[in-house]
This record gives sequence, C-alpha cells and structure tokens, in this order.
Amino acid sequence: MKTSGRISRGLCLFTGRSTSILHNKDHDRKGDNSMDDGQALHDSPYVEQIEKFAHSLRQLSRTFLGLEEKRQAFSSEEIEEIFKRVRERVCAKCEKCGWCWGENFVHTYQMGYDVLSAVDKYGNELNTETKRKLMQRCIMAPRFLRETLEGFHGARQNIIWVNRMARSRESCAIQLDTFADMMQHTAKELEDSIFTDERLEKKIAVSLKKKDIRVLYTHFFMNGDGKYEIHVTARSMRKEKTPVKAIVRAVSEAAGRKFILPGDSAQMLGTKYMTIVCREGPAFYTMQGTARIGKGCSNISGDNFSMMDMPGGRRGVVLSDGMGSGEEACRESTLVIELLEELLAAGFPEKTAIQMINTTLVIGREEIHYSTVDMTVFDLYTGECEIIKAGASSTFIKKKDSVEHLSSTSLPIGVMNHIEIDSVKRKLEDGDFVIMVTDGVLDALPVGEQDILLETIIQGSSISNPREMAHHILEQVLAWTGKEPADDMTVLAVGVWES
Repeated sequence: MKTSGRISRGLCLFTGRSTSILHNKDHDRKGDNSMDDGQALHDSPYVEQIEKFAHSLRQLSRTFLGLEEKRQAFSSEEIEEIFKRVRERVCAKCEKCGWCWGENFVHTYQMGYDVLSAVDKYGNELNTETKRKLMQRCIMAPRFLRETLEGFHGARQNIIWVNRMARSRESCAIQLDTFADMMQHTAKELEDSIFTDERLEKKIAVSLKKKDIRVLYTHFFMNGDGKYEIHVTARSMRKEKTPVKAIVRAVSEAAGRKFILPGDSAQMLGTKYMTIVCREGPAFYTMQGTARIGKGCSNISGDNFSMMDMPGGRRGVVLSDGMGSGEEACRESTLVIELLEELLAAGFPEKTAIQMINTTLVIGREEIHYSTVDMTVFDLYTGECEIIKAGASSTFIKKKDSVEHLSSTSLPIGVMNHIEIDSVKRKLEDGDFVIMVTDGVLDALPVGEQDILLETIIQGSSISNPREMAHHILEQVLAWTGKEPADDMTVLAVGVWES
C-alpha cells in the first residue's frame, strides 16, 4: 500500500542544499546571487540565540555521557554483598561459621570466588571440579550454592539494568548532538540567506498598492544557488478577496524573476493580514512510477515508499523495506516512512532525520526490528540529486547512453545506536532516470550477476514513461526467475526533465 507524501509546510527559511558525506566543504555564493547595489545581508537577532540553544544541547549531551558508564564485571561492593547474603542466610546457622569466616577466611572467600567464576562460565550447573571442592569444604553446600546463585543473578540483573540505562543515555546524547547539529546548520543558513533590498521592497509595495493591496512588511531570502524567496505580509483593501496568484505575478514583475506558490498555500487574500510566500520557480520537474508485488504474490508488502515536496525547491523520494515480509514488515516500513515525511517536511536535514529515527527505534525496543532507507533528493533548481542509503539495495541512474549503479554497505536503521549513512551526489540531465529497487528484486537474480543483469534490463529499455519503465523492469525480473516472488519486490522509477 503506497504511503502518500505530504506537501511541504513551507518553512520561513529558504534552505540551501546540505553537503554530502563524501564532500564536506563550504560552497561560496556564486552566479547571480551576489549582492547588488541597494542590497545587504541582514543579521538576524535570532541566529545568536539558536547558537546558544545548540551549545546548551551539546552540554547536556556531554552530561549524559559523563554519567555511569557500561559495566562488564561485578564491583567489589557487589561481590561483598553476595558473600554477606550467604553468610547471613546460610552460614549463620552453621556450627562451623566462626571457623569458616574466621581462621579459614581466605579459603572461604576463594571458594566463593571459584563458585562465582564457575557460574559465570558454566551457568547454574557449574562444572564437576567446582562442585566437588564445594562439597568437600562446606557441610551446607547445597544451600551455600543456592544463595550464591541467587545473589549472582541479582547482581547480574543490576548490571543489565545499569547497561540498559547507559545505552539509553548514549542514545539520548546522540539525539541531542544530532539536534544541535541541525540547529547550527539552520542558523548558518538563516544567517547567510536573509538580506534586505530597499529598492525592491518599495517597488513591490507600489506595484501591489495599484491592486489595492496594502503591504505590512517584506522579507527577502536567498539560497546558496542564488534563488530568491520573498515573503510578503499583506491584506486586501477591498471587500472582495484577491487571488494570491495575482500577487505572485506582481512580485515576479517587480523583481524580474519568475516566482511560484508553494503547493500548500492559500489561494485567496482577504482583509486580514496574511504572509504570502513567493518562491523562484525551478528549472526541472520530476515524474515517477512504481511497480510492486508481495512475497508469494501476496497483496500485503513489507516495502513502502513516498514522494514529497521539500523546502528549498527540492523533491524527495523514499523507499523503505521492513524486516521480513507481510503485515509486520509493512508496519515497520510505514512507521519509518511516516516519520521521515514529518521530519523532512519540517526542514530537518535528511541524514539528521534518518539518524533521529534510528535512535528512536533503538531506544524504544527490546527486540531488533530493522528497516532499510533508500532516499533520493532532487534539487529542481540545479538538476543535481543526492542518493542517501542506510542498508538499502543498489540505485541505478539511466542516462541516454549508459547506466550507472550505486551500491552501499551501510547498516539499516534500528540495529545500532549510531549508524553510518552513505550518500553521493550526481548531476542529472533532461530525460535521465533514477531507478530504486528493494533487495527482493536483486535477490531474484543469480548471485554475483544481479547488478549487471539489472543494468542490462534497464539499458535495453527505451521507455520514457516512469510507470511503464518500473513495470517493465519488474516484469523482466519475474520472467527471468519464472517463479513466485520469494520476497517483497518494489521498483520505483523517477524521470527528470527540464521545465
């Protein structure tokens, strides 16, 4: 069942592209985004406050990590407590207590250590030699052993809880650091993107006044690629409402740039002040198609996917494969997709969102339930795409005369507190396709030849419709196997074209 994407809620900040894990360097402003006469970068008083929040989160993270650490062995206090328990509950009633814990104190302690070591190594049954020694030295050996075992398991349970708490604190610290990174990233982009342009501001106000629109204020933003976003807070001076598209056209004419409305914008402006977001139109657009089949031709698939609009003129496509197949796998991958939709629509960087979901899944469960994340983010202004993977199968990029396959060795989410997330960027051209598949598709092909065979199938197709291409690929793979699917199979094809 397809998980529908949610339209971006429209951040006030027009974010630029995040840097790849493979290329971590700053990009200078370029092209037409240099400040013209009358324009100036504007320092926001909120940026410094955001930096302070991020610093506080990092301090809190270090505090979490500085608390009680994980333990692998009993402390001397815990061992002493075990012996005290045995002495009070068993030895106190024995006629030889004074001798065992007095003159023979060293040998009694050594016997206790031997028993604890044997329990740790062999379990409750101990080994024959330790049992023989205990029977020779203690006339109440069965009770001595029983109380020692109970003390041992109590202390071990305590270590388990201590380590569980330590892991939870470690996970919380990772979340806090991740959130601090995101806040600093946002603060940096906010600082770089806000600017003022008094001449353009007056020009927009005059143009809208002719349409009986009163402007309260105008904010200007610019991303790293020099694309404008203008926020106009205004109201109509007429009783009847004014189409918002007319206002966007007026702003476009005043700025000399083509602006569009975000997909979730209001369509009419009334007599109450409202902020209208005008975004510079993209140079590319995408279309996508999917083909899928469940394990054994089941109607329920553990694979789920979503297409969503993202802040900054980007479009995201996500494919997730839940552990196993059937309803449980479907629930797992649906949860991952829905969480990603929420975080990405809110403007969280992609890797930050994936890491936060991973930590959430690890903290909240005793058992491991993993899911893969295969994401492609298309920059509709530049034609560049970033492919991000956590345990996902290969992605294929089909160009006019070649096919490139990109693979990953990263782990899926839900396994470890912190995971490495692979990513790589590629420049796309008009008519290129990005094809994403789940492991069920590749596993259906002969081992060692999966990537080559799928490349051949993709290269041999001249189909330009994404839906038809996805179905063609799946049909070719099924025809190759000649059997019912042994796992859930999903093919997602996305085409890119110039606007």
